Amino acid sequence: MQDYEETVSFLGTWGPFQRRVFFLLCLTSIPCGYNILSVIFLLASPPHHCHIPAHSNLSQDWIQASIPVQQVAGQPERSSCSRYELDMLQNLSTSVPGLSPEVLISSLKQEGCKDGWTYSTEYYQSTVVTEFNLVCSDQWKQPLTSLIYFLGGLCGCFISGQLSDRFGRKPILFSAIILLSVFSTAVAFAPSWPVFTVLFFMLGLGQISCYIVVFVLGKELLIGSTRVLFSSLCLPFVYVIAMMLLPGTAYLVTNWRHLSLIMAVPGVACIPFWWLIPESPRWLVSRGRLQEAELLLRSAALENRVEPPHVIFLSSNVEKATSQKVESLSFLDLLRTTNIRLITLMLWLIWFSSSISYFGLSFNMSSLYGNPFLNYFLVSAVEVPAYAVSWLAARSLPRRLSFISFTLLGALALLLIQVTLHSQPALTLALVLLGKFGILAGTGVLYMYTGELSPTVIRNTAMSSCAMFSRVGSSISPYLLQLAAFDQLLPWILVGSLSLLSVLLCVFLPETFRQPLPDTIQQMALTQKFRWPWASMTPPKDDGKLAKDMNTAPEIICTTRL
Repeated sequence: MQDYEETVSFLGTWGPFQRRVFFLLCLTSIPCGYNILSVIFLLASPPHHCHIPAHSNLSQDWIQASIPVQQVAGQPERSSCSRYELDMLQNLSTSVPGLSPEVLISSLKQEGCKDGWTYSTEYYQSTVVTEFNLVCSDQWKQPLTSLIYFLGGLCGCFISGQLSDRFGRKPILFSAIILLSVFSTAVAFAPSWPVFTVLFFMLGLGQISCYIVVFVLGKELLIGSTRVLFSSLCLPFVYVIAMMLLPGTAYLVTNWRHLSLIMAVPGVACIPFWWLIPESPRWLVSRGRLQEAELLLRSAALENRVEPPHVIFLSSNVEKATSQKVESLSFLDLLRTTNIRLITLMLWLIWFSSSISYFGLSFNMSSLYGNPFLNYFLVSAVEVPAYAVSWLAARSLPRRLSFISFTLLGALALLLIQVTLHSQPALTLALVLLGKFGILAGTGVLYMYTGELSPTVIRNTAMSSCAMFSRVGSSISPYLLQLAAFDQLLPWILVGSLSLLSVLLCVFLPETFRQPLPDTIQQMALTQKFRWPWASMTPPKDDGKLAKDMNTAPEIICTTRL
């Protein structure tokens, strides 16, 4: 809609109206950022062992000895899911008084935790896992609960775009915020695990929907450099700040029900913004509601103290824009020709791998030594420089070189963890943060790269399809932790290997840096058989049309939230 941007250029790019919209929209991203790590803290699984009831009349020494000791990664650990037979322990403790329990019980049979579990309260007073006993034989419910949460996000990603296109950006944005607040509150009163999973699905539905609509609304309300700054730096930055707040809150509030209630507060605080954030005038024009759009723009001009034209939208311009609408293409057109099919399949695999790596890192932080709240705070804080570096790289470096360099850095750091995991906890944490930095910076470049590879006629569909595969990856990521049952290094090796897969696939994608954006499927660049990412590119011939169509890169969101 270049005609639209020329029409509203009288407003400027950084007046009081733009500043108000800019800061309020950034603030509305706080509820969705604050909730994204909720799955980690609500479902935290503290150390536990079989409970020995008080009526067993065992001394403290016998209680300590009743739990078998196992070797885990070369270290002795008390069993989490078994104990020696309690009846036999009681008989031995009374029949042979004074003798050390360890001498007598080594040959006893073991049994399950018939009387429940005793959980460590070092970091958490209670979690969903400890309250509903999602351990041992019910341990499979932990990753399933996370999967359901991310499936909610997958559905939200699919539904929110269609609803906002039909009913408007503003109603869907605040519906998603209300959804977050309502179901964060409802989750706190869940009486059982099945009820909790249903409510948690709805919470995931609102989480991703909120962020998508905030981005789209800001992109349509703002123009020029202000829009670029909002979408690629400031909005993700505020989102990360919100992410960093939750570990601090979870450290202070160790009861999961109280934490869930607090998670509803940011959404409630944003509800008054309904009267301060306008609807998208661009969307109103696209729906033919010209009088509402003009009224909104004249109000913005009054706030900016500029004189609007007598007639903002000429009927001839509207008819021209309508007549130039591109034929709507479907999802299947991403697979129509050989070239777009190859590019699409490679992008789907790259997005899938990047998402698994990102969320797999976040979930696997629980296996590291040290304070979990500090670990999660650091792994969230590292996103700030990652966003800044990816933004700078996207402005001045080739896309393939940027993505491959960042992702390769992250993959190598994660693969080195197998050397330091058990011997150097501090160095292991540093490698995890470096891996997270590389993967996230690479993913930031990937958003812009995908937008530049996709033709205008199907760019939104292409981005949405990649976002869907990203959510599939995040849904699978909780199951990475289950690989640690075979070997504690397996999750890290898999995450690093998937990052290497992304690097390998990117080598075969065409370069788009400083190239004209393709408008049709036929104008898409061809896939490469093999070409080094730092190889020089032959500039396109200037045939007049390409020079006319030379555009700057689209303001594609530079974050991993979709």
